Amino acid sequence: MTAGGYLRTVLLVATDERYKEHDPGRGHPERPERLDAVQAGIEAAGLGEATVVLPWREATRGELERVHPPDHLGRLERLSAEGGGRIDADTTASAGSWCAALGAAGAGLAAVEAMDAGAGDAAFLAVRPPGHHAVPSKAMGFCLLNNVAVTAAALTARGERVLVVDWDAHHGNGTQDIFWKDPSVLYVSLHEWPLYPGTGRLDETGEGDGAGTTMNLPLPAGATGDVYLAAMDVVVSPVVERFEPDWVLVSAGYDAHRADPLTGLALSAGDFADLTRRVVSFTRRPGRCVVFLEGGYDLEALRDGVAATLGGLVGAEIRPEGSTTGGPGASVVEAARLHWSRGPEQS
Repeated sequence: MTAGGYLRTVLLVATDERYKEHDPGRGHPERPERLDAVQAGIEAAGLGEATVVLPWREATRGELERVHPPDHLGRLERLSAEGGGRIDADTTASAGSWCAALGAAGAGLAAVEAMDAGAGDAAFLAVRPPGHHAVPSKAMGFCLLNNVAVTAAALTARGERVLVVDWDAHHGNGTQDIFWKDPSVLYVSLHEWPLYPGTGRLDETGEGDGAGTTMNLPLPAGATGDVYLAAMDVVVSPVVERFEPDWVLVSAGYDAHRADPLTGLALSAGDFADLTRRVVSFTRRPGRCVVFLEGGYDLEALRDGVAATLGGLVGAEIRPEGSTTGGPGASVVEAARLHWSRGPEQS
């Protein structure tokens, strides 16, 4: 696996051993070893001096409270301080979870600060615990704090318009909920349907001032990369052009890979290279794209998907596997095209 082509960008990377201190328990799919797989993907990408490691940065209480109320934050902090415990059937905190969660929520803020200073042109955040299922007052779905939402909220607080693209196989119900009525955030999710958490229907498009700024593409099991790219080109791209985002944030789950044990989608690592290139094309200028690690539970697929994503971020051809075609889902793309053809403000 080699990186070919001209490296157009400096890539900022968040990685730290403290993220491994979040331990959800023996046999849990969201295990610390995932970060070893991610690190292997970073090394396999072979980008060398094109990568710069971000310093550890914890989100402050004020930054978190743009998204999560104080009582939720206090409960998580106390639970971790008391040694941890089960939150729900899927979600557990350990003694090291609060520190890891603060760092995971702060990594996007560190990336924005670095890019504001001209230190990089794109960022990949190898953080855990993941975040996109966390709703304002509840941790769920392996997620404690909503990392991507904390960064998006910081950006909108200073007047920026933010596009969040979520390609995790599971719908990001937390991110959708947080920005449901917010016209300054366009949330786009491509996910498997039906699947946990049971949200993300085509007709869920926002409410009030945020009507038309939530877009869901619920795809069937077996969907392949060509279906994802068609969705991006035919449905997502026209809406993004009208929205004109200042920043693009990505909830990058790798559980849409065909080898993942928790899902039924059929993507390959090569498809993540293609998806990343499409998402990068939505940025109006360099230094405005931040990718957050979400799911992905087959370690080899995670390694290869991360390597492919890094290549897409810096303009290098890193394709551990070929792209996939021929799966179902074209009818969903067509239904979404018709649904959104009136314009997002009328959907």
